[in-house]
Amino acid sequence: MQDLHQELEKTREDLHKAIKALRQNGNAYAEKERDYQIAKNQAVLAMKDSGVTVTEINLRIKGEVADKLYERDIAKVLYDATLEYINVAKKDLQLIENQIAREWSNT
Repeated sequence: MQDLHQELEKTREDLHKAIKALRQNGNAYAEKERDYQIAKNQAVLAMKDSGVTVTEINLRIKGEVADKLYERDIAKVLYDATLEYINVAKKDLQLIENQIAREWSNT
């Protein structure tokens, strides 16, 4: 029974850490999205100033800002993974709490 309580506390601590990480990863994702959009807009304006046609801009733009897009995508994956970890930790808490309840009812 004591092992279950220790596991419960550890899972709660992990959940709180993951929630803090989610905030940090969310902020990082938002910053990377902003950086990507700024770089994309700057590249579009530079191409327009150079006389590149709209059709050609649409074909070339992702290549022009590929590094920013990559950084944004990585930040999104980290955010999503942290969110998924939180969901799993919540399920783990429920399982542990149910197991503790079963043990209490058997005593």
